[in-house]
Amino acid sequence: MKHLVAIGEALIDFAPQQAGSPIKHTECFLPKVGGAPANVCGAYARLGGRAVMLTQLGKDPFGDKIVEELADSGINVDHISRTDEANTSLAFVALMENGDREFSFYRKPGADMLYQPEQVPENVFRDAYALHFCSVSLGDFPMKEAHKKAIEYASKAGAVISFDPNLRPQLWEDEEKLCTAVKEFLPYSDILKLSDEELFFITGKEQIQDALEDLFDLGISVVLYTKGSHGAEVYTRKASASVPGRDKKAVDTTGAGDGFIGSFLNQLAFDGKSLEDMKQMTSEQWEHYLTFSNVFCGESIQKKGAISSYITREQMQTLLV
Repeated sequence: MKHLVAIGEALIDFAPQQAGSPIKHTECFLPKVGGAPANVCGAYARLGGRAVMLTQLGKDPFGDKIVEELADSGINVDHISRTDEANTSLAFVALMENGDREFSFYRKPGADMLYQPEQVPENVFRDAYALHFCSVSLGDFPMKEAHKKAIEYASKAGAVISFDPNLRPQLWEDEEKLCTAVKEFLPYSDILKLSDEELFFITGKEQIQDALEDLFDLGISVVLYTKGSHGAEVYTRKASASVPGRDKKAVDTTGAGDGFIGSFLNQLAFDGKSLEDMKQMTSEQWEHYLTFSNVFCGESIQKKGAISSYITREQMQTLLV
């Protein structure tokens, strides 16, 4: 089974000890290792795959915590850089009574933002199955150019390119710049993971079916459309599939979307599906992968945190019987 490479932010999520209040009224936060690309690596690794994280952390205790916990989760941390030019990024999260989340980021700049393109190691892409990235690190700082270098190396090696915009408007000067950055990177993508909350912002369409042709015309081959508690859908030019939501009361949805795409990529790699294979796959095949990731995420939201909430392949097998 080929390995996954992810590039972008790894940070500390300060999750509230109790839900139901905004950040300003939350009295206690618990530090959890997070960052969407790191979470995707965590899901991939927890399910028995090999994952490599490319990022930069500060030379501080939070950076130490991230390296140690990622390694304990089975993620290759040999290529994580450290710097004393900036601290490790932090994110405070509040879980509101209506299920929404409130974020406050300490990242001006964070160490990950200063990661340079020349720090991207080409050798990690040899025999890689996929490169995964998100939009948090696509602002006007060195890490954006590092993404382009990683995409160059991944494409040269024949790896699948996976993009989850994972929009965080709070990190941008204005939403127009965020939209421009996302649209700049869409044509690089083979697999696009899009949530129902992001659909209109990115495509200008209210319904996923109305956006598909434009996305396919950009060169995207697979559109994975997640709808939270309402399930998920997948689309190619030749097939589509959907699964309903699972009746699970969420304790913490942090990292749920990351777990979905991480487990989805793991299954495709586990079965050795190439990009050309994906273009020809049937609706029944896609439904199998959606069901797996739907169950995986349904379990993760029963626990606090992201990577720490992901279950193993052995545990998954007992749930899929």
